Amino acid sequence: MKFKIDLHIHSLHSGDNDSDPEETIVNAVNQGLQGIAFTEHYSFEASAPVERFRDKYRNELLIFRGVEYSTAEGHCLVFGVDTDALPDTCRYAPAGELMHLVQESGGVVIPSHPYRPGNSLGNRIRKLQGITAVEGYNGANMHAYNKQAIEAAEALHLPHTGGSDAHDPGEVGSCYTEFDDEVTYENFIDLLKAGNYRGVDRRKISRFELP
Repeated sequence: MKFKIDLHIHSLHSGDNDSDPEETIVNAVNQGLQGIAFTEHYSFEASAPVERFRDKYRNELLIFRGVEYSTAEGHCLVFGVDTDALPDTCRYAPAGELMHLVQESGGVVIPSHPYRPGNSLGNRIRKLQGITAVEGYNGANMHAYNKQAIEAAEALHLPHTGGSDAHDPGEVGSCYTEFDDEVTYENFIDLLKAGNYRGVDRRKISRFELP
């Protein structure tokens, strides 16, 4: 059985939407996902309220917590580290500094939507040391930006992930990461490091999208 996990979800706790986290969880179950990750903006503590749903949905869905962190050059998904415990100087610091600190703490860094204009690392990912994977399929991206991300991941010999970047419960599962192995709370970070997964895009590509 493949494990399908949406690795990039926001809720009202991100501060830029009013998405109800439990509604998102219910929609994820209905989409046939085995897990989701709440990656609220800037703060790991912001996702703490979803912890109470882990027991309620323990037989239906894995509920992970990460953060979408802002470096000087763009956004990155971080898992396995309480980023609020990092030095204050790390916020908006160069991405390389974040990579170093997260690696030292045993976590992983995955550049999010790396080729979306405005808040992304772009081709800088080709030179950064310490990236675990690249977000290849982002549900809020145009196809062309996702294509660039996947090409970069392949050039770097890194796996690529998928996540909806949902800011509304109805968007969950539009893109997700398909793991070859059974995922648990205990092995999640190790499996991300192992790389036996790939991003999946459920959306139909519009004929108006760039090739």
